[in-house]
Amino acid sequence: MNEQEQVVGLLEDIKVLLSHTKKVMNVEDLAQYTGLSKSKIYKLTHLKLIPTGNNPNIRQKFFDKDKIDAWLLGEPNLSDEFLEQQFNQKLLKNRK
Repeated sequence: MNEQEQVVGLLEDIKVLLSHTKKVMNVEDLAQYTGLSKSKIYKLTHLKLIPTGNNPNIRQKFFDKDKIDAWLLGEPNLSDEFLEQQFNQKLLKNRK
């Protein structure tokens, strides 16, 4: 690897580290921060299993970093089986 590629790599690493200092994150920031896929984040948001901002005037989802950290430390069940079960329960509840 040449020196220019190393500098570019370091700058990309710095950019990622700086993005983790944001207090409010969007879905893309959250995916990068947690390592979860965007689709899993959308599923968790839809099932209301992840803490989100609650401004009704903004369509885009936002997440408070402190609340996300607390939620992650609470060891949530993020398995696909659990999410499928929660989704099915929500469908049955809405059907009644």
